[in-house]
Amino acid sequence: MTAPDPELPERSTAHWILLGMKGILSPPALILTTAFFGFAGLCREAGISWQEAAFMTAVVWALPAKIILIGAITAGTSLPAAAFAVALSSLRMTPMVVALMPELRGPKTRTPTLLFLSHFVAITAWVFAMERMEDIPRDKRAAFFGGFAVTLTAINTVLVAIVFNLMGQLPALATGALAFLTPVYFFTSLYGSARDFSGRLALFCGMAALPPAHLLSPGYELLVAGIGGGIVAYAGGRLLKARREVA
Repeated sequence: MTAPDPELPERSTAHWILLGMKGILSPPALILTTAFFGFAGLCREAGISWQEAAFMTAVVWALPAKIILIGAITAGTSLPAAAFAVALSSLRMTPMVVALMPELRGPKTRTPTLLFLSHFVAITAWVFAMERMEDIPRDKRAAFFGGFAVTLTAINTVLVAIVFNLMGQLPALATGALAFLTPVYFFTSLYGSARDFSGRLALFCGMAALPPAHLLSPGYELLVAGIGGGIVAYAGGRLLKARREVA
């Protein structure tokens, strides 16, 4: 990272907040926003009100955790069990928070500010921030990230409320297409975030193992397919690596 030019004027905090807000037009943010169309349809089909759907978007934020919560609600799971499932899902965000918060901390950044911003850490926000932190002055990083993450959350919260109410006026085919955006988002995100061949292979192996897993253990097919597909992908990745080393 090159040192900043002392002759350049220092940008205000408002400038970096606005620059972060412009990040909602980036491809990852737009993809996430379209996925919330599907989430709104999922909430509607589950019998959840639009107020509850919007509230979940604002306070839970991470899309997988919200889908787990909806599944728990529709299954009649008790509140402590639903809360535990959501918390367990959100543990995957801990390494992201641990890695990002030191990057956001500036000379005058207060701990309550970092605690507040940690709520908005999810895959999209984390990737967006980590790719750009080196180009942001350290004392403006919290403002930049807050401008992006808070705006993205607020827009999706309003969007869920609007789409939820509009879906009653859409044809069934259009509603189904919007709901299908959620699994498409997860599939593309998982595939794109995989760092090696084994990760991508695990995704396809898990999908291929799902039908037989459903026949063998209905109700536990996701767990069985995930473990089985992961083992096959790990073995396949190791075998491919060994062949490449021999060659």
